[in-house]
Amino acid sequence: MSELIKPYLLAFIPIFVAVDAIGSVPLFLSILEGTGKKERNRIIRDSVATATILAVIFMFCGTVVFKLLGITIPDFQIAGGALLFVIAMRLLLPGNHKGNLANGHDKGVGVFPLGTPLITGPAVLATTLIMLDTYGIVPTFVSLLLNMAIVWITLAKADLIMKLIGTGGTRAFAKVMYILLAAIAVMMIRRGVMGIIVI
Repeated sequence: MSELIKPYLLAFIPIFVAVDAIGSVPLFLSILEGTGKKERNRIIRDSVATATILAVIFMFCGTVVFKLLGITIPDFQIAGGALLFVIAMRLLLPGNHKGNLANGHDKGVGVFPLGTPLITGPAVLATTLIMLDTYGIVPTFVSLLLNMAIVWITLAKADLIMKLIGTGGTRAFAKVMYILLAAIAVMMIRRGVMGIIVI
């Protein structure tokens, strides 16, 4: 039974770290400050739908594009790992956070910047594709959908989360997630290098 669940768990954790739903709560609330409940629910729906559709399309089409371009999985592991590491380092440095990626109030805020790049950005796309190659389509797809469901619940309960753990708590949680993201990036690079050596 544990062997059956293991690939789902191993695919879920890196995507969960990359999405960083709880770390996005303060920014989400700042962007939607002053909006009514009905409008906020619509924006949450739009953002999660956009993030999910984008990730799923990339998951299914990314491999085909790579084959057309002659890019191997080890190539992508190294490039994706390097990209994730740079993103993690930028987010860990003082004065840098996801808020730098998003600004503005408009009707399309659910699509941009919340849907992408806040929820589904380069880190999520790269992680999803590598999980697809490592654990297969079903565990990756299920893990992605579960993470998007967590995002939906997190954003819907954003006010409650802020009351419980506060701004400092969400920022601390986000920093831990970024450190894990950096570690996952190093792991991806290591696997890519090993893959090239074996080839």
